[in-house]
Amino acid sequence: MIERRPFAELGGADHGWLKAKHHFSFAEYHDSERVHHGALRVWNDDEIAAGTGFPPHGHANMEIITYVREGAISHQDNQGNSGRTEAGDVQVMSAGSGIRHAEYNREATPTKIFQIWIMPNEQGGEPSWGAKPFPKAERSGSFAVLASGFDSDVDALKIRADARVLGVTLKAGQTAEYTLGADRRAYFVPAAGEVEADGIRIGTRDGAAVQNQETLKLTALTDAEVILVDVA
Repeated sequence: MIERRPFAELGGADHGWLKAKHHFSFAEYHDSERVHHGALRVWNDDEIAAGTGFPPHGHANMEIITYVREGAISHQDNQGNSGRTEAGDVQVMSAGSGIRHAEYNREATPTKIFQIWIMPNEQGGEPSWGAKPFPKAERSGSFAVLASGFDSDVDALKIRADARVLGVTLKAGQTAEYTLGADRRAYFVPAAGEVEADGIRIGTRDGAAVQNQETLKLTALTDAEVILVDVA
């Protein structure tokens, strides 16, 4: 079963420096039917104005994955980690027992990101942060694992959850398949372009909640880039 969640119908907020759309309940937006999807708790579609960002604040017991769609995001935390993650690349923060961090757009143009929160397998643990480039050419036509809680995904950033974050780029007319398993859930969003799944058209920045489906098959209606989360 696939449920389309149109971008235009998502909750959100406009803070001036931050324009946000929420696929799930977040901050002052609450939808009792969209609190989480399995272990997936948050999927925010954020646009951060040039020279602004999130000042230092804390998190605990959450796996926080940032996929940069346009621009770049600069990270700094109280564990001594810092870095700049560019468009197409991924950063992961395991909040563990507690971490304070700041995320800024130090670029001259707006930065656009997907921020994804996944509930960890266990509470606590040492906080950590990491980032890695994932060239789009290397995920052309088939799903590539960007972040994973499975040891077999050796090239992915590590998260402490029974989950994967994947990406694929498709030319118009191309198809990609992902074996999900009927006992798992998925959520995917085209960062660009449009795809079709089970006869359902999923447009740019629409969400699609998947469950009770052994295999997910996406066909690109236009050139497309899709981010997918596979969770228990």
